[in-house]
Amino acid sequence: MRHSTVLQTAGCLRRVTSVEEKKDIVADYVRWYVIDRNSSVIDRFKDGLSALQFLTALQQHPSLLIPVLCHSEKRLTGVDIERLFRPDVSPSGSNRRQKESVTLGYWADYLRDCEEGEAAVSVEDVLMFATGLTSLPPSGLEPLPKIEFLDGSPFPMSNTCSNLLKLPILDSYSVFKAQMDFGIQNSPGFGCL
Repeated sequence: MRHSTVLQTAGCLRRVTSVEEKKDIVADYVRWYVIDRNSSVIDRFKDGLSALQFLTALQQHPSLLIPVLCHSEKRLTGVDIERLFRPDVSPSGSNRRQKESVTLGYWADYLRDCEEGEAAVSVEDVLMFATGLTSLPPSGLEPLPKIEFLDGSPFPMSNTCSNLLKLPILDSYSVFKAQMDFGIQNSPGFGCL
């Protein structure tokens, strides 16, 4: 009775006398909720896909478009993150460039520790901190993720709107790791858990 209004709207309100009838009502309701209620939206989406013959190409070659259109459950690795973020480094030969190179080595070691469970955060936590996402979208990230370097803060910073991660330049890997863990663990994460 608690859901009678919604079931009546869906045309599924009827007396239930067996578990099978209950399953039939649930199936009818789900079909109405997902398909029937959204049929005009689905039709407009199909019309949009038909532009430039995209729907035809999708129907004829679905496997070619799977990587772009479908989420993959591939486990995120430290190497994936390292390849994803492009460092914005100082000119070659400068003292600053040497410090940035050392920091990039710490970054690679840190990602490996995250992947192997030897850091306080996971690789997904690092991605969330830097981009606001816990997994990579099938179509990639725009803008492309970038790394910059910080002198004035011992903690990492990020700008998730521009996919920018700012790494602290520190003197040792153990300090770098501790500050990265602390900074990432104490970031708000858009209220996501």
